[in-house]
Amino acid sequence: MQPPPSSTNLHQPPRPGEVCRELLAAVEASEGRRKRRKRDTTPDVIGLAIKRDLLDRAVAADPDADEFEAWLLEQCAAAGPAEGGMRAMALSIFEEWRLALGAGSFRDWLVQGAPSDDASGET
Repeated sequence: MQPPPSSTNLHQPPRPGEVCRELLAAVEASEGRRKRRKRDTTPDVIGLAIKRDLLDRAVAADPDADEFEAWLLEQCAAAGPAEGGMRAMALSIFEEWRLALGAGSFRDWLVQGAPSDDASGET
């Protein structure tokens, strides 16, 4: 019996789509933190929406690891006038993906669902 392709497979690095699925849980924690801020968080809402959309597309497309950076650049180019914001979020996602590949503790946190007190949604 073969194990399912998942983050528990220690012999292969995770695919970008898998890590992006896990990063979506971390975005939820950011949303909880944003709601408690006393300042105008409109820019945060916009940035998180762009990031969430890009993560959703990465999960759906699940590009190969060696093509992930190029895939992200294609998404930026297709964004037209919104390319600046898309590029910032793409860079953030790419850095988080690389961190997940290299830092076991970060990867473990993602696999656990990115647990955070900020994700509780209390305001």
